[in-house]
Amino acid sequence: MADVGSVLLVRHGESEGNRERVFTRTPDVPLTPAGRAQALATAHVLRERFRPTLLVTSPYVRARQTAQIIAEVLSLPVDVEDDLQERSYGEYAGKPYATARPGYDPRAYWTWRPPGGESLEEVAARVGAVLDRIVSRAGGDDAVVVSHGGVMLALWRHVTGDWERPGRVVHNAGILEVRHSGGRYHDAVLLEAP
Repeated sequence: MADVGSVLLVRHGESEGNRERVFTRTPDVPLTPAGRAQALATAHVLRERFRPTLLVTSPYVRARQTAQIIAEVLSLPVDVEDDLQERSYGEYAGKPYATARPGYDPRAYWTWRPPGGESLEEVAARVGAVLDRIVSRAGGDDAVVVSHGGVMLALWRHVTGDWERPGRVVHNAGILEVRHSGGRYHDAVLLEAP
């Protein structure tokens, strides 16, 4: 049997958009001081529990800042993967989370598409291929992938085959561990956020 490794899916630390409770698909939204502290705490958990040899991130500033903090603790270079960018929220970008969402059905949240944006099904098609490439590249080693809340929901689907959330929405700087070997995913476990 091939060596078993873990892909550690990490949501970026708290961003200004998270703090202000607005949809932020834009690439230039930075971390808050709390988000930097969250990223540092997550980096120490990763160092204590795993042995990553690869670190890949979304191109968005908040994800790159999170990845850079992790990279400094783990002494790893950071690779940027454009297709890990956050879900497009279309017309909702920059608007409060409380914005009315016509057509939204919580029983089928993965099919809802914000006007001018992406459904989670579309995100899953985009980011699933990225995860498969990362796992192939990592072999039996551990890898860290820094991305976004919507991306992590889509990756959960790609790994588990269903749209059931991983117990709850992944918190900022939260970790979802996906064990893999031989190009196959075995399980996904939500680790406690530091």
